[in-house]
Amino acid sequence: MPSHEKPESITVGWVGTGVMGAPMAAHLQKAGYPLRVYNRSRAKTEKLIAQGATGCDSPAEAAQGSNFVFSIVGFPADVREVYFGPAGILSTVRPGAILVDMTTSEPTLAVEIAQAAEDKQAMALDAPVSGGDVGAREARLCIMVGGPQEAFEATLPLFRLMGKTIQRFGGPGAGQHTKMVNQVFITGVMIGLCEGLVYGHRAGLPLEELIQTLSTGAANSWSLQNLAPRCLAGNFEPGFFVEHFIKDMGIALAEAKRMNLSLPGLALVHQMYLSLQAQGGGRKGTQALLLAIERLSGLEHFAELDKH
Repeated sequence: MPSHEKPESITVGWVGTGVMGAPMAAHLQKAGYPLRVYNRSRAKTEKLIAQGATGCDSPAEAAQGSNFVFSIVGFPADVREVYFGPAGILSTVRPGAILVDMTTSEPTLAVEIAQAAEDKQAMALDAPVSGGDVGAREARLCIMVGGPQEAFEATLPLFRLMGKTIQRFGGPGAGQHTKMVNQVFITGVMIGLCEGLVYGHRAGLPLEELIQTLSTGAANSWSLQNLAPRCLAGNFEPGFFVEHFIKDMGIALAEAKRMNLSLPGLALVHQMYLSLQAQGGGRKGTQALLLAIERLSGLEHFAELDKH
């Protein structure tokens, strides 16, 4: 099991340096952990490399010789390729290493990775996160973990450099199931937020004051504080991509079907986001649901209208 007495003696492989992964990896680098980094778009690793990380040409190369290997990529198919592909992490993982997938992915895939890691005399955790780009940059993520307790305890010092709330919920797959619950919660928050802003605008309310006031009461949420102001500013850049949220909702719906559950609210919001994606909004941030809600009411350029 890796020691945590001297970060500089613990090599960390990192696969995925996008909107979330890059700042998360940077926190480990700042704490003194040597990084081996890989991203499909090499340009996204340049800042970390300039600060001392070793650039790698494949997930396998990032994993080679690493005590910990973290991954945070896009879709379950990407996770499968990163771990099980010809140049995947599992092809070079060292015995005793701990693999940590922080992608929001399928619980069944997390179990599969854990079993494959065990065959390699390694251990695996599924550790999806919540908190968006702001949480990643500020090291305030909520980290939901599944996997062996021993691996969780060994990884905890690294998790604490990236998040404020870190909880293990059970064995392999439990972290992913917890993230699905989180996403189900968020679907209700997002449609309520966007519908509320449209309602407030049509009613002639001063929206900036509305957000400030409601954030002190029972309607308060992370989304209200962080995403509603972006909506008013017409800022639909991604902290979390619409297409990734659609992926998450699809996983949750599939798991719900497998467990014989009916989740009509989730299904409705999933359809709303699919409509946004069909209109070209797949690479926007999740707050862009506002645009789909506007169109239903015949509103245009909501964010550019008079804010009263």
